[in-house]
Amino acid sequence: MRRVRRTAAVAAALTIGGLLVPAAPAALAAPHPVAPTPVLAPAPALAAPDIPVANVKAHLSQLQSIASSNGGNRAHGRAGYKASLDYVKGKLDAAGFTTTVQQFTSSGATGYNLIADWPGGDTGQTVMAGSHLDSVTSGPGINDNGSGSAAVLETALAVSREQFKPAKHLRFAWWGAEELGLVGSKYYVNNLPSSERSKISGYLNFDMIGSPNPGYFVYDDNTALEKVFKDYYAGLNIPTEIETEGDGRSDHAPFKNVGIAVGGLFSGADYTKTSAQAQKWGGTAGQPFDRCYHSSCDTTANINDTALDRNSDAIAYAIWNLAAGSTTPPGGVFENTDDVAVPDNGAAVTSTVNVTGRTGNAPSNLKVDVDIRHTWRGDLVVDLLAPDGTAFRLKNSSSNDSADDVIASYTVNASAKAANGAWKLRVQDVAAQDTGYINSWKLTF
Repeated sequence: MRRVRRTAAVAAALTIGGLLVPAAPAALAAPHPVAPTPVLAPAPALAAPDIPVANVKAHLSQLQSIASSNGGNRAHGRAGYKASLDYVKGKLDAAGFTTTVQQFTSSGATGYNLIADWPGGDTGQTVMAGSHLDSVTSGPGINDNGSGSAAVLETALAVSREQFKPAKHLRFAWWGAEELGLVGSKYYVNNLPSSERSKISGYLNFDMIGSPNPGYFVYDDNTALEKVFKDYYAGLNIPTEIETEGDGRSDHAPFKNVGIAVGGLFSGADYTKTSAQAQKWGGTAGQPFDRCYHSSCDTTANINDTALDRNSDAIAYAIWNLAAGSTTPPGGVFENTDDVAVPDNGAAVTSTVNVTGRTGNAPSNLKVDVDIRHTWRGDLVVDLLAPDGTAFRLKNSSSNDSADDVIASYTVNASAKAANGAWKLRVQDVAAQDTGYINSWKLTF
């Protein structure tokens, strides 16, 4: 995970993103080594297999050996990174995945992303999981982010062992140069045509999941994906918290920025565990979640086996269940309730709704519900703007329209426009003497 200036702001959750959310698992036994292997309650499709923590730790041992043989790190542009990528690729090739190595340049050095596709499934509905494979130059990066990389790898290998035949297409990724500013994942997303972006139903990110003084944090960027992980941990009777320390600091950010639904798990970096967190999760209050964050001591000794095991099993649970049924529900509501002032006889203003997790284009009967409070509605011109900027006129101004407020529903044929993206309500007051504001508006698919 890259280091950025800290912020105490809590990111607001996005609206539900259109992936099938499995029912919460029944009470689960805690994962080994603490207790026997958990057994999932019946899921929408196949129950996910246990991910043996010993297998995940074996991958971490290999990454440690690679770092030790290559100057003590696995950083971008260093031999240790390429050797790490070759190790992961070899495992996936042998397991029957179709792998692609994507090259880019950053800081004068060649970087590499590794993409692995599991054959089959609907490629128009792709469930994707990823992690960054590089370390910082100061250490081997076993928790940051060997832990996420190893768990995603072992989950992919479990897909092969089980010969899983998901309804959706499965894709796994290992990113380069994350520590330099999410370079690899940005390169991947920026080079995906919009038609391919719309096929990704959701991206799950796993960056630091074995911290030695762990917390159990869940990304809240998408309500549906957040619920998957919360349900899993509720079945373990383990409370979770919303992940804020790493918001925007890892490889989910480029996906989120183009309207793809994102989710993920995190066990904590250099923030300090509070007394309340230690009471519910164990560990040591007043100490960082990972005291070796971005340091030479981030070795295989810097891993909490229980956190690594639980989070690895949670990844498999999410992959198995999200890949099972239909990723696009029959309907979805996306709403913005923030007030936006409309200046009297002034410039147009906009309010944005970010639509995520849909597949293909918007419907021919896209419903637009508008709640605009204004003392003379006849002054107002109202448009819906598609993500590509195309305007759909909802209401014209009229000197004969003397009532207050615009509280109405409109239907728009938006079938030529991609569903995912930033939709805007544009409102302009074109005459003098009356004022108002956008109270709320929503899209129903």
